[in-house]
Amino acid sequence: MNYVQLHNDVSMPQLGFGLWQVETKDAEPAVTKALQTGYRSIDTAAIYGNEGQVGEAIAKSDIPREELFITTKVWNSNHGYEKTLEAFEESLIKLGADYVDLYLIHWPTPEYDDYVETYKAMEKLQKEGKARAIGVCNFDISHMQRLLDECDVKPAVNQVECHPYLAQKDIKDFCEEHGIQMEAWSPIMQGGEVLENHYVQEIAKNHDKTGAQVILRWHLQNNRVVIPKSVTPSRIEENFDVFDFELTQDEMEKLDSLDSGTRLGPRPADMNVK
Repeated sequence: MNYVQLHNDVSMPQLGFGLWQVETKDAEPAVTKALQTGYRSIDTAAIYGNEGQVGEAIAKSDIPREELFITTKVWNSNHGYEKTLEAFEESLIKLGADYVDLYLIHWPTPEYDDYVETYKAMEKLQKEGKARAIGVCNFDISHMQRLLDECDVKPAVNQVECHPYLAQKDIKDFCEEHGIQMEAWSPIMQGGEVLENHYVQEIAKNHDKTGAQVILRWHLQNNRVVIPKSVTPSRIEENFDVFDFELTQDEMEKLDSLDSGTRLGPRPADMNVK
């Protein structure tokens, strides 16, 4: 496993296991398989509805808590100082945990203008040791800049949609400038058309790897954290098997050239659902 060092010296696995769109019935066995495979970073969220199953899988494993990196997120309807603190305690109970390693704002919902107060509550949680690191999801540069201007603790992570068709270079540059770790959700575009791209297929053949493994490797070599999701045991293993090869500079540039700005999810400024 590769690790990244967050700006507050917390060490985070560069490859994690994502739980977005994992149904409740599938979550516990999927996390159990991921832990058995070697994943130590698990990414869930209140809105996913599977924090309880994540907690059950962790409790049944024999892995010491300090070896795990658990991420969860506050949902849009719980923005605001007090509501964020209450939502966090509910997540802890579901996870069966005393603390989380990373707590994130799921979306900025800028129309409501309440993410700064939400983040200030998270600063309190970090100060109390209940969250080892705090950060954001789906924040544009303007949203991140406002936190830098108005809050005391800069985000450790910004988790955004990112794959070869949406490389998010501007956000990556901003994050690197300010010591914020970029993390990619939907890193292989939900197994969609990008896997069939001729460059991806050509590079996969060169390394005797799958298209998904090539794209995950591309993320790793671009210094992003990735959290691929699957409930299929063989794919959970496949997505973890990305540390025994390296893409050449030419291969990296070919994958970089695929950026077309194509999104699967909404633009952060437009996502104002509570």
